Amino acid sequence: MLVDGRHYRTIWEKPPANERDLPSVIQVIDQRALPFEFVVEDLATVDDFARAIADMHVRGAGLIGAAAAYGMYIATLNAPDGHAFGAAIDQAARRMRATRPTAVNLTHAVDRQLAAIAGAPSVKQKRDAALHTARAIADEDADHCCAIGTHGLAIIEGIRRHKTSGEPVNILTHCNAGWLAFVDHGTATSPIYAAHDAGVPVHVWVDETRPRNQGASLTAWELGNHGVEHTVIADNTGGHLMQHGMVDMVIVGSDRTTRAGDVANKIGTYLKALAAHDNGVPFYVALPSSTIDWSITDGLTQIPIEQRNPDEVRFIQGAVHDSVQKVLLTPPNSPAANYAFDVTPARLVTALITERGVCAPQEDKLVEMFPEHRTKTSIAQS
Repeated sequence: MLVDGRHYRTIWEKPPANERDLPSVIQVIDQRALPFEFVVEDLATVDDFARAIADMHVRGAGLIGAAAAYGMYIATLNAPDGHAFGAAIDQAARRMRATRPTAVNLTHAVDRQLAAIAGAPSVKQKRDAALHTARAIADEDADHCCAIGTHGLAIIEGIRRHKTSGEPVNILTHCNAGWLAFVDHGTATSPIYAAHDAGVPVHVWVDETRPRNQGASLTAWELGNHGVEHTVIADNTGGHLMQHGMVDMVIVGSDRTTRAGDVANKIGTYLKALAAHDNGVPFYVALPSSTIDWSITDGLTQIPIEQRNPDEVRFIQGAVHDSVQKVLLTPPNSPAANYAFDVTPARLVTALITERGVCAPQEDKLVEMFPEHRTKTSIAQS
């Protein structure tokens, strides 16, 4: 992704003063400041990473996973040598897992790091293995998102062929499943960027996505930086647009998808899926395989739904002249509920766009595409 003409990933290593040393500081974009400021934050302790993930300095399934992986690497640097090393790593793993319960990429990353660290004989080799694994997780996330763009581009091009010459493909998306939510490219946005770069005219309806307004503040900022035509809309506008033929397709991301194709994503996704189903609009979910929880089949009962601070509903953040301020929206004494995610049943999903291709949201189709997971049984079946 380009920001003022410079390519950025969402997470990267700060070069050490001595190039022979291991990097001890990881840098991220503090997304809380967007779209008004571009702030780079240094993370150097396990506490830094846990706070950044829990308080959404970084957010999005893929980026959460990469951040947790680097957090575990930093844990190896800060852990004492000797017998206490293992206990410190286990404590860091518990801390990472507790930050965000819904996105499964985080758990996958922590488990992968624990295996890599356990498999190395010396403390030095454990630190080297953790750094190698963190880099691999970040690189794989970017590569998988790029591949999702390639597969999704074919879908957009297919819709384009049935439209009047010069008319754009109108795409509705929800929340931010973009570059900022992953290491690079994004998932829902990756096909959009690929289409735009290939000269396919596209226009994106950007849900504001309350609470936290990730669509209005992050997706719109991303698309604008990339030069993609877009329009920010209130969350409740999508159904109206679909009724009037103004949406050709919906693309959203996922924080956890079951092996049977149920999709947990930002709250409000289910309502978009219902509207799309009622109006015959194809509803696609773009996701890397790291977002699939192969151990479960029933999203409604088996995916934990995070409940966040009610103040995210009661307050909104915006720019007033030259300062960024929070404003209270509700009566001061009114309580609020803040469910962060909902689950869209597989029956409402047209197809899943993964790094290996496009498939129906069905267990047999997913396992066919990812045969290495064929033998894993679900919790419900075990």
